[in-house]
Amino acid sequence: MANGVMAKDFTRGAIFGPLLKFSLPFMLSNALQVFYAAADMAIVGHFAGQVGLASVVNGSRVFVLLTMLGVGLSMSGQIYIAQLLGQGRRNALNQAIGTFFTTMLATGAVLSALGLVFSRPLLHAIDVPPEAFDGALDYVRICAAGLVFSFGYNMVSAVLRGMGDSVRPLLFVAVASAANIVLDLVAVVWLRWGPAGAALATILGQAISFAFAVVYLHKRREAFGFDFRRSSFAPEPAVFSAQMRLGLPFAVRFAAINASMMFVLRLVNGLGIAASTVFGVGVQMDDVVTKITQGIMQASTAMVGQNYGARRFDRVRRVVVGAWLFSVGFYIVYGAALLMRPEQMFSIFTNDPAVLALAPVFARNIIWQFPGLALMRGTNGFINGIGNARLALLFGFLDGVVLRIGCSWLLGTVMGMGLSGYVLGYAIACYGMGVPSLIYFLFGKWESREAVTR
Repeated sequence: MANGVMAKDFTRGAIFGPLLKFSLPFMLSNALQVFYAAADMAIVGHFAGQVGLASVVNGSRVFVLLTMLGVGLSMSGQIYIAQLLGQGRRNALNQAIGTFFTTMLATGAVLSALGLVFSRPLLHAIDVPPEAFDGALDYVRICAAGLVFSFGYNMVSAVLRGMGDSVRPLLFVAVASAANIVLDLVAVVWLRWGPAGAALATILGQAISFAFAVVYLHKRREAFGFDFRRSSFAPEPAVFSAQMRLGLPFAVRFAAINASMMFVLRLVNGLGIAASTVFGVGVQMDDVVTKITQGIMQASTAMVGQNYGARRFDRVRRVVVGAWLFSVGFYIVYGAALLMRPEQMFSIFTNDPAVLALAPVFARNIIWQFPGLALMRGTNGFINGIGNARLALLFGFLDGVVLRIGCSWLLGTVMGMGLSGYVLGYAIACYGMGVPSLIYFLFGKWESREAVTR
C-alpha cells in the first residue's frame, strides 16, 4: 500500500471506528453543500417572495439533473482509485488521475453547452408555473454556464475519496459554502437580483472552491499522486475504457432518478405554485439527512472498493453492516423532528401561509422512504465499491423510472390523492433499489467478480 500522505489503507484493522471517523468529514461536507443550497432558497424565499422561491425550486431541479451526470461519472474515478490502492498499485495513480481529470472536464464543458441550449425546453417539460418561469430560466442558464466548475469539484473530491481522504474534500466544500453565502447576501439581499443572483452566487462559490483545490493539490502533488504535467492529462485508452464502463452506467442511473424527480415535480406543478413550493422546499429539507447519510455511503464505497480489490470479502460485509447501523440513527432523529414540527421547519424558507398549511401533508407521506434510504446507504456503497455499475443502473431504473413515476402517477392522478399521492409515490420508489440490492448482497455471487482494475 502507498505511503503517501493522502492515501489510507482500509484493508486491515478495525472496521466500525474507522468507518465512522472516515464518514464524518463526508457527512460534514455534504451537510455544507445542502446548507448553502438551502441558503439560496431561504434567502430568496424571504427577500424575493414565493415566486422567486418557486423559480429557484424549479431551476435548481434542472441544474441538479446536469450535475448528477457529473456525480455519476465521478463514481468511476473513486472506485477505480480505491481498487488500485487495494491492490497496492500506487504507481498507476498518475495515469488514472490524468485520464479521469481530462474526461470529467471535457464532459462538463459539453454538458454546459447543452444546458444553455436546452434550458427553456427542459423548464417547459416540467410545467413551471408561468409566474416563476423567467426567474427559473435565468437560474438554469447561469448555473449551466458554470457547470464545468461543479464537475471540477466532483472530480477532485472523487479521487480523494478513493484514496481514503475525506478531510480535504470537506475543506474544499467549506470554501464553496462560505463564498456562496457571502455572495448570496450581496447578490440577493443587497443587489436584489433574485433567482439570478442566487445562481450566480452558487456558480462563483464552486469556481472559487475548484480553483482553491487545484492550487492546493498542485503544491502537494507528490503526496497526491499526480504530477500535473501537460502530458499526464492525455487519456490512456485502457484506463479511459475501464472508467467509462464504470462511469456511464452510474451517470445514466443518476440521470434517470433525477429525471423521474422532475416528472413528479411536473405533476405537483399542476396543483399550483403553493404545492410546487412546498414540494421543492420539502425535498430540499429531506436532502439534509439524505446527503448526511450519503457521506456514510461514500465512505463505505471507498472502504468496500479497497477491500474488494484486496479480496477481503469478510471486511466488505462488515463495512455494509456498519453503514446500516449509522444511517438508521440519523433517519430516526430527522423523521421524528419532521413529524412533530413540520410548519416550523418549513418556516425557515418561507412564511407564506398557503405553503405552511401544506407542510404536514408533505411530512406524513415522505417519512415512508426513510427505512428504504437507510437500507440503501449500505447496499449502494457495496454495489458501487465492487464496481457493479450495470446492476446499479438496473436498480436505479427500477427506482427512478418504474416506481417513482409509476407510483406517483397512480396514487396522485389515477387515485386522486393529489399532493399526498405524489409525495407518497416519490417516497416509496427507493424500495425498488433497496430491496433488490439487499437480496444481491445477501445471496448474490458477487465474490467471483473481477476487480475493475484487473
